Amino acid sequence: MNAAPGPAPLRVGNASGFYGDRFDALREMLTGGPLDVVTGDYLAELTMLILGRSRLKDPAKGYASTFLRQLEEGLGLAHERGVKIVTNAGGLNPAGLADAVRQLADKAGIPVAVAHVEGDGLPVPDGFLTANAYLGGSGIAACLRAGADVVVTGRVTDAALVTGPAAAHFGWGPDDLDALAGAVVAGHVLECGTQATGGNYAFFGEHDARLLRRPGFPLAEIHADGTSVITKHAGTGGVVDVGTVTAQLLYETGGARYTGPDVTARLDTVRLTQDGPDRVRVDGVRGEAPPPTLKAGLTRLGGWRNEVVFVLTGLDIEAKADLVKDQFADALERGGGRPPAEVRWETARTEHPDADTEERASALLRLVVRDQDAGTVGRAVSGAAVELALGSYPGFHVTAPPGKGAPYGVFEARPVPAGDVEHTAVLPDGRRAVLAPPSRTQEPTDVDDPPLPEPYPATPTRRAPLGLIAGARSGDKGGDANVGVWVRDDDAWRWLAHELTVARLRELLPETAPLTVVRHVLPNLRALNFTVHGLLGEGVAAQARFDPQAKALGEWLRSRSLPVPVPLLEGVPLPEVTA
Repeated sequence: MNAAPGPAPLRVGNASGFYGDRFDALREMLTGGPLDVVTGDYLAELTMLILGRSRLKDPAKGYASTFLRQLEEGLGLAHERGVKIVTNAGGLNPAGLADAVRQLADKAGIPVAVAHVEGDGLPVPDGFLTANAYLGGSGIAACLRAGADVVVTGRVTDAALVTGPAAAHFGWGPDDLDALAGAVVAGHVLECGTQATGGNYAFFGEHDARLLRRPGFPLAEIHADGTSVITKHAGTGGVVDVGTVTAQLLYETGGARYTGPDVTARLDTVRLTQDGPDRVRVDGVRGEAPPPTLKAGLTRLGGWRNEVVFVLTGLDIEAKADLVKDQFADALERGGGRPPAEVRWETARTEHPDADTEERASALLRLVVRDQDAGTVGRAVSGAAVELALGSYPGFHVTAPPGKGAPYGVFEARPVPAGDVEHTAVLPDGRRAVLAPPSRTQEPTDVDDPPLPEPYPATPTRRAPLGLIAGARSGDKGGDANVGVWVRDDDAWRWLAHELTVARLRELLPETAPLTVVRHVLPNLRALNFTVHGLLGEGVAAQARFDPQAKALGEWLRSRSLPVPVPLLEGVPLPEVTA
């Protein structure tokens, strides 16, 4: 007698990785192939600050209005196809967005049930603009179980947009830790949209450029045990392979324990297997009880900043830079006011000798000033820069007229007891269901690094860029940066695991030398994940660094040269290799 078949896989697709992502992605996901749930991630640390300022101007706002415009077409398509919509576009006002969705549905004559999740909003401390806890997926699950077709949330974890629908579909409870952990991993892969399908991918040059012109958005086929297959709609651009999924798994993560409000997922247990063209199986994920606290994100206005970029052309670049720095300091002093609290100069030596165009003959000198007072970085700075126009270095000009300065923000993360947050599902009929926090919790601790593989045998080496052997992806978490580095075969892993130590990373990236750097080893992924504490200052909203979200930190690392075993370079094009 044959056993009864288990529940069908849940097909969850993503249609937004950030506020401003491809507008027509929702329509593409709804019309491109079979789907059960479509999710949209609109929130990031910087987005919460933007929405906070929006709410100051109009208390009825505070949500991602782009989502509503996408629904003008997408809501009818989803209804026709029986696809549920789950999104965190509610931002700081999920109830307001839910009401706007109902109004849109009524106007269009589309009978949909709308629910929302709230409770993430926390009392805002003095001096701050927003304060929100990162909720899990249980509120989303409650809304879907009550018959919701559209679920709008505020600040939930990115993975909650997947764990909630999966828990509702398969009937998982808080003790189904392995299944929940598998869904968390699938959710993390989906959350950044096309980063899982070939976008921002280190080895993009190995794929047909026509495929990467417009990558399709990813989807996950999630099974009842939490295993999943990452794929995309047939016929869409991009590529899904073990490399693209590995890259996204390493993005903005840290050690082996990936904590969240639903479950702690063990990233060191993840197994990735190519399961056919554009299909990667994710299994083996183990889960542990979540921590007793939730992460809370707070934003505030940190002060004011201004920026001027001077163009230095031709000969004597350093001397020209020294002259304008000295003149600028003198002009500020003669202006009678105090100088800005922070004055930073950086020269980008982009010029080429004997260049065939003026642009290729030029370097850029970037001035960034920051202060608590708007006037100190505004007219005083722009005036000091402009008055040099006819009395400074030869060829003086700037890339844009100096402005009056702009506010910058600061993001701060704090733990809050999960029991202090009233996670509430507001169901389609208006009833309010308060979700209890998990009864089982576990304080997260660092996992001991696993044994390293046998070292790669001694062999002749050649100086070559790390990126000829290894891929990387980097990103931000508040003021910290992470960079994940992986290789694609066991021999390269034997070399990387022993070669790319914290000391070597600091040598290759001198900017990290004075900072605390932590290395995490993930053998199943043949990967190392580094957390660089404090590299980004007060976070992306503060715009304190040339690359404020550390998006290209991994590519800088890949461009750096070190001794690489010659056998590992066999068959690899070596245009950048030096002897």
